[in-house]
Amino acid sequence: MIGRLAGTLLAKTPPQILLDVGGVGYELEVPMSTLYNLPALGERVVLVTHLAVREDGHFLYGFATEEERSAFRQLLKISGIGARTALAVLSGMSVADLASAVALQESGRLVKIPGIGKKTAERLLLELKDRFAKALPSVAGAVVQHDAQSDIVHALLSLGYNEKEAMAALRQLPPETGVTEGIRAALKLLSKA
Repeated sequence: MIGRLAGTLLAKTPPQILLDVGGVGYELEVPMSTLYNLPALGERVVLVTHLAVREDGHFLYGFATEEERSAFRQLLKISGIGARTALAVLSGMSVADLASAVALQESGRLVKIPGIGKKTAERLLLELKDRFAKALPSVAGAVVQHDAQSDIVHALLSLGYNEKEAMAALRQLPPETGVTEGIRAALKLLSKA
C-alpha cells in the first residue's frame, strides 16, 4: 500500500496531478481542496495517499491532510459511493463543513454538490452519522464552533439577508463568538453597510 508520497509537482490537470518521486512519475487524483493548496509546478509536495486496486486498474488518490483521506475512506465505505463521488464531495466542501452537515443532518448542503441528489445526500448523512465522529475526532470540536456560525448565518438568512451578506458579516466576527452575540454583532455590521 502506498500511504504517502513526497516529490516534485510536475503537472496539474484537474482533477489529476503528476508527482515525480525519485524519477518515477505518479498520477494522482486529488480533490479540488487539495489542488487549490498545491504549490507552483517544480515545487516539493507531500501528500497522504489512498491506493485503490480494482480489476480495471490501480488508482492513486492524494490528499493534503490526513483528515481529508480519512473522510474519503469513510465515504467509500458507503454502498453506491465511488471514488469520483467521494472526490466530488471533498471538492465541494471542507472536511469540517462535511462533519457539520453530518452532525446537523443538513442534506441541503450536500445537494449543492454536482452529482449528489436528495436521496444520495440523505443516505450519506444517515450512514456517516456514527462513523464520522469515530473516524475524525479532531474535527468534532470544530463542529461545535461551526454549529454556532451556522446558526448565525441561518438567523441572518431568515431575517432577509442573502447568503453573500451573511457570510461577509460572519467573516468579520471573532471565531469564538456565540450565537446571540454573533447575531447582534452581525446585524450591527450589516446595518452599517
